[in-house]
Amino acid sequence: MDFLNTHLLSLILFFPALSAIVMLFLPKDETRLLRWFAFAASLIPFALSLALWFSFNPTAVGYQFEEKYIWYAAIGSSLHLGVDGLSLTMVLLTTLLTPLAILASFSVTDRVKPYMMLFLFLETGMLGVFMAVDLLIFFVFWEVGLVPMYFLINQWGSANKDYASLKFMIYTMGGSLGLLLGIQLLGALFGTFDLAAITTNWTSAQGFLLGFPISTVKTVIFWAFVIAFAIKVPIWPFHTWLPDAHTEAPTAGSMLLAGVLLKLGAYGFLRLVLPLYPDQAKEFAWALALLATAAIIFGAFAAYGQTDFKRLVAYSSVNHMGFVVLGIAAAALAAGTADARIAMNGAILQMFNHGLSAAGMFFLVGVIYERTHTRNLNEFGGLFPLVPIYGGILIFTSMASLGLPGLNGFVSEFLVVRGSYPILTPYTAISMLGLLFTGAYILKGIRQVLHGPMNEHWTHGEHQLTEINTREIIVMAPLMALILVIGIWPAWILNVINNAVVHLF
Repeated sequence: MDFLNTHLLSLILFFPALSAIVMLFLPKDETRLLRWFAFAASLIPFALSLALWFSFNPTAVGYQFEEKYIWYAAIGSSLHLGVDGLSLTMVLLTTLLTPLAILASFSVTDRVKPYMMLFLFLETGMLGVFMAVDLLIFFVFWEVGLVPMYFLINQWGSANKDYASLKFMIYTMGGSLGLLLGIQLLGALFGTFDLAAITTNWTSAQGFLLGFPISTVKTVIFWAFVIAFAIKVPIWPFHTWLPDAHTEAPTAGSMLLAGVLLKLGAYGFLRLVLPLYPDQAKEFAWALALLATAAIIFGAFAAYGQTDFKRLVAYSSVNHMGFVVLGIAAAALAAGTADARIAMNGAILQMFNHGLSAAGMFFLVGVIYERTHTRNLNEFGGLFPLVPIYGGILIFTSMASLGLPGLNGFVSEFLVVRGSYPILTPYTAISMLGLLFTGAYILKGIRQVLHGPMNEHWTHGEHQLTEINTREIIVMAPLMALILVIGIWPAWILNVINNAVVHLF
């Protein structure tokens, strides 16, 4: 038990990758064994994350369950792991969505072994970003998360997969170059990559580095971080890689791309930009708010204009992540105030909530695509009588995405708007246009799939539409339960988030 307590984070972090390595030695033709092995291996980190959640003390200051191992002593880098309330919520989200994505992939029959291994490696990459307290380790895991997703899109994607995977890699790698530069400059400036030590010594750094004043170097690092994280969120106008990647990715890949990978950018803003650069963040908060407002409005307009069901959901992610960035901008502009804290709480909860609803929506699009082999909304119509259970689940999940009171999306978006309005009044007011169109594109999607005259094409022969099956319902059940629980009683997670916000900012 002592070993579990002292090595809990490393167990959660490395168990998926070790399981993927074990899968190398399993016979590639035993698809049933491979599927269940990968699913069981992904459930272990989730169980350990629940233990972590219930053992976590939300009132304590700083990182908990810290582990530190010498990694690269010559440059002052170590494998330093730790979690606070901010990273803990993201760890829980990651370990929840990964087994659901793997379970959603049981219908995949093409090269099952490498497919499942990539998901397990991807989980380790995502978890490492949230757990790392050393910036070089942070960057290593940041990059580890890119590679499996590239191959998942490139090898198991749709018709335009080569273009989408290359665009995904170019955009995210472009941002990563700046991120690496900024981290290397911090290492040279402070003689360590440990975030806790850098934060402690941040204001005492003086003099010159590479012939430039320290203030100039810090400004370069600030912009390097901002651009890298803006591409990852993605903030408009850096968002164009996202709809293509979502549209071409396999269903489970889209679930994790929307559910977790987009959150890495927002997490970077919260973990690095705001704490280290409060003055610069405050100075340029208006620009961040402007881009967030553009993402909310243009994301909603673009979603409304789609005829491809998956692209509609993809653009909705741009719209919903805009609220996260709006909350971050409000917190940057008025750090320390009650309104800023409310906005920040909303932004972090919106990261969690969007992970649930977006993963659910992408999965439901995948369910109907597997049966009809089309995502064209104009080819559906009136399907509710044929698939009433699927229809009910789709409406429920869509209402969470829309922000219906009583479901999780309402709580987080309300907090962002309530906290941002007194601080960024014009931007928040204008962004309500995007909120209006959120309802429009969600209702459009539901109407074209489920309501109106029934398309007789799906009622007979080989095209006859079949109901959602038990395995698919099991994938959706935990997401729906959390959507409802957070909508009715958000205090259990907001308590952890709020304490993290108070201590961080």
